[in-house]
Amino acid sequence: MRLLVVEDDPVLADGLCVGLGASGWTVEHVARVEDALAALHSSAFDAVVLDLGLPDGDGLDVLNFVRERNMDVGVVVLTARDESRDRVQGLDAGADDYVGKPFDLDELAARLRAVRRRLLGRSQPALSHAGITLDPKSRLAWRGEGDLHLSRREFAILEALMERPNQVLSRNQLEERLYGWQEDIGSNAVEVHIHHLRAKLGAGFIRTLRGLGYTLQ
Repeated sequence: MRLLVVEDDPVLADGLCVGLGASGWTVEHVARVEDALAALHSSAFDAVVLDLGLPDGDGLDVLNFVRERNMDVGVVVLTARDESRDRVQGLDAGADDYVGKPFDLDELAARLRAVRRRLLGRSQPALSHAGITLDPKSRLAWRGEGDLHLSRREFAILEALMERPNQVLSRNQLEERLYGWQEDIGSNAVEVHIHHLRAKLGAGFIRTLRGLGYTLQ
């Protein structure tokens, strides 16, 4: 899952990137409204953690940008503005959730997972398909009573495919889920991870559509 953190406090931003990265998110960070709008315009994100008091404007401008374009992106406002009227304004502007500072990182991660489930129309936390179950919170996967030992990126690919089992995801879409802006991507990186997943799940679990991408069988 790909997350954009919009926060101008460098210490807090670093903590969010490290902590939420450990929860399975591929995290990108910007500190200004202008950079957030550029990132959302050029890249696909599953969610945004959004501060409101930014150096070059109000974070609500970012929220308005997302909602006016009907982007399929969850937005969790994270701000020191925690008066009732501020929460009402943020939620009425289209925020999916509103968290005041200071906050608990585990609670924020749980709220992001809940927002993601609502966007995908799921009520259950775990993902299941053809006997395989994934738990986004624990980052564990299993078949029946046997654990599947997946690498972080194998888990991320399988999670992306199981979130939308009837859709085809392109190599570029999967790369965006796996790698941050500063990471080097091998030309066949996705193919290698798919190969390893097939070895663990069975050759027929993931289907390749030539020139289009991958989907679940």
